[in-house]
Amino acid sequence: MAEPQQQTPSFTDDDAIIKAALEEAHIPTLMNCLVHLTGDAQIIRGEIRPVLEFFGDAQGGISEAQQAGIRARAFEILTAYRDGDGQLPPDPSSVQVSEMVNFLIGQEVSAEYGDFLTAELALHGEDAYAQPGFETLSDDAKAAFKVVIIGAGMSGLLSAVRLQEAGIPFTILEKHADVGGTWHQNIYPGCRVDSANHMYSYSFKPRDWPQHYSRQAVLKDYFAETADEYNLRPHIRFETEVTDLIWSDDEGTWTIKVTSADGAAQTLTANAVISAVGQLNRPKWPDIPGQERYAGPSFHSTYWEYEHDLKGKTVGVVGTGASAFQFVPEIAQEAKEVRVFQRTAPWMAPVEDYMQDIPKGKHWLLNNVPYYHAWFKFAVFWRNAEGILSAVTRDPAWNGDEQRSIGPENEMVRELFLENIRSIVGHDPELFKKCIPDYPPGGKRILFDDGTWLRALARDNVQLFTDPIVEINETGLATGDGTQHDVDVLVYATGFEASRFLWPMNVVGRKGKVLEQHWDGDARAYLGITIPHFPNLFCCYGPNTNIVVNGSIIFFSECEVRYALGCIKLLLERGERGMDCKEDVHDAYNTWVDAGNAEMAWGISHANTWYRNEKGRISQNWPYSLLEFWRQTKAPDAADYHFV
Repeated sequence: MAEPQQQTPSFTDDDAIIKAALEEAHIPTLMNCLVHLTGDAQIIRGEIRPVLEFFGDAQGGISEAQQAGIRARAFEILTAYRDGDGQLPPDPSSVQVSEMVNFLIGQEVSAEYGDFLTAELALHGEDAYAQPGFETLSDDAKAAFKVVIIGAGMSGLLSAVRLQEAGIPFTILEKHADVGGTWHQNIYPGCRVDSANHMYSYSFKPRDWPQHYSRQAVLKDYFAETADEYNLRPHIRFETEVTDLIWSDDEGTWTIKVTSADGAAQTLTANAVISAVGQLNRPKWPDIPGQERYAGPSFHSTYWEYEHDLKGKTVGVVGTGASAFQFVPEIAQEAKEVRVFQRTAPWMAPVEDYMQDIPKGKHWLLNNVPYYHAWFKFAVFWRNAEGILSAVTRDPAWNGDEQRSIGPENEMVRELFLENIRSIVGHDPELFKKCIPDYPPGGKRILFDDGTWLRALARDNVQLFTDPIVEINETGLATGDGTQHDVDVLVYATGFEASRFLWPMNVVGRKGKVLEQHWDGDARAYLGITIPHFPNLFCCYGPNTNIVVNGSIIFFSECEVRYALGCIKLLLERGERGMDCKEDVHDAYNTWVDAGNAEMAWGISHANTWYRNEKGRISQNWPYSLLEFWRQTKAPDAADYHFV
């Protein structure tokens, strides 16, 4: 057991402020904090047993009377801590921490989750995703190994921070004029993160976020702040786009050809390349004839053109995916009319706090109560992670229509979602019918809504059309029912070229193998990170590393970067120039991933989805638990690779 900790109380606030803050407390989190403050584990051994469910009560079903009792006890403990000497009891033992984890999530997790959840919890700021061992390598060897990172978004900056910690020199190539990736590029009205923000954060850089799901500008500032805090900007070449990556069998290096903003071509050389280009940045245009004929302003949502005043205009919106979901309610407040053209209705998870500010009292708790931030982040992580995975997994005993639902849990979620839609637009039978998806929940991306989207569709100046668009002409769109829809502005919310990984770069590996030909429209990688015949090329957000319902993409990127650093360390330790994934290892892994996806809602559903590539394969999604990905990417196994 650890020695008692001296923690000078960080607050001197009066009783009224503490009482007000406790009204905003997440009670299961608070109870674990009281164990730290008192050393009394009996606090979590009574009749109060929360259950954290993705769509359930955020307080885990704890009654109002029980909450009041915990707040009263917490007030006594916190005021005593404020007025005391800051001496905390000894840290809970590892067994007690495991008990606290089980209490918080409301279930007994298997022992195999131990290391993973302890690392994710990081009670004392432990770095769960660092790759140890670089300190044992010579400075000369590290200095001679150069890495090029493509992209200065979330994964690119993360890669740079970790390489900097390891002492490996790097250069970041960024096509935009600033950092932030998707949060720099996407500036459409209403743009915000749709992962709970305390989970959508670097493990080494927690933040007291202003909203539960913050807006684009806040996220962009976070990544800009990261670049400044870690002094990454001197390593970034902005407005520089990579055109070619070519591996040299003779030199064991990558040649990187780039084009700068002025059109000048240059060449760099690196021992390894980390691709952090993301998936959702190259706009996808719909396969509708006549787009070039339209005479009015038209643009894709990912490159929003604010120079067009929408006030008093009739705006046509093609698509009802995540972007339209966020910007349609915004533009409907100023446009004369918004006509939304839907191909496939989205399922919506009712998230009451989706657009809400985090209350002042919760900020106080996060910033002042010892261990509150760690346990609260962990509670958010679990509630948005493994808890929902089973609900989108096929139940082999289910005998219902699998195009409706794939098991009793999935059916329960469907009914929950359906009732939410009915409660907001049920008064309009025609609109209600249009809003009901014809596939099981999880078959496509589930969107979060606090009712804003549905209320926007119910506005007098918004119309939802489901007849297919047959053509676009000079004045608007023609639909299959023979109607001509004239619009003043046309906005495409039709997603991205997600399945064209690393496109449009020309990537050439060993013996002249061209990646685009190698993949032939069906991108695959080992762990989503490495590709046979392309040594020392490491992908972030590569094939089958997208998550649908469980977790944050930052979690996946942290795992991927940790693995890539492990590969670099392995190369330096062995004195090798390159490592190339074995084909049989790669193929067996992808067979396993495909089998997992075949049992998930998105693998069973017939719905149109960007999860499925042109070959009909789910090339985007990870079908297993977060624990499984964390474990597989913890460190590379040299036996999986040829060294070249």
